[in-house]
Amino acid sequence: MNPETFSSWQAWAVLSAVFAALTAIFAKVGVEDINPDLATFIRTIIVLISLSLILFSTGQFANPGPISPRSWIFLMLSGLGTGASWLCYFRALKLGPATLVAPIDKLSVVLVALFGVVFLGERPSLNGWLGIALIAAGAVLIAFKR
Repeated sequence: MNPETFSSWQAWAVLSAVFAALTAIFAKVGVEDINPDLATFIRTIIVLISLSLILFSTGQFANPGPISPRSWIFLMLSGLGTGASWLCYFRALKLGPATLVAPIDKLSVVLVALFGVVFLGERPSLNGWLGIALIAAGAVLIAFKR
């Protein structure tokens, strides 16, 4: 594999999708016999431990450098959003099939595009908008059976 592959945002995005897919399957099985909020808590502890080990082992925790108040505020908001998303996701997995929960969850892609336009001033291309519309249509087709 080309060493530059791991400096590519596309490669990391594909890996993110693979791990997110595995997460849905593992979580669906893991949440079967326990409260979904407890399952989210356990998952969060595992994530915290894993990331701590990565930061310590790579020396990134030793001197993080200055972090601006603005960064702290938005990282805290992001953390709260992640927590809320995970709680809702595990509750949905507890109640419904992963094959229907995951497509609705992936509507976040559509919402990110819309929020990016409204709040960040991003401007997707025509092909970008077409892809966003297809993701939305696909999620609706998969998740809402008639």
